[in-house]
Amino acid sequence: MMLLGPLLLSFIPVVIILALTRWFRNKEFPFLIKMLPGIVSIVFAITLFYSGVVNVRGFLGLSYGILSLALIAGGFISLFIGKNISHKSYI
Repeated sequence: MMLLGPLLLSFIPVVIILALTRWFRNKEFPFLIKMLPGIVSIVFAITLFYSGVVNVRGFLGLSYGILSLALIAGGFISLFIGKNISHKSYI
């Protein structure tokens, strides 16, 4: 239960970021605007991870780490959605 709470709470901003990126892509915004949610989430996640490791520590720092890892994963997925890269080009 100690890991399930932060893990489930970390998926809420990831879903919001992915939905925002998909909406930007469908509206044909400029390339920078399409990439903005992914870039901002990765920068925010790195800052959050650093704060959790250096300042908070302990179990609360672990929840910051879980949130930041989910945000980094969501940020990279958002960058791939914004750039419109399909997985078929890598297989």
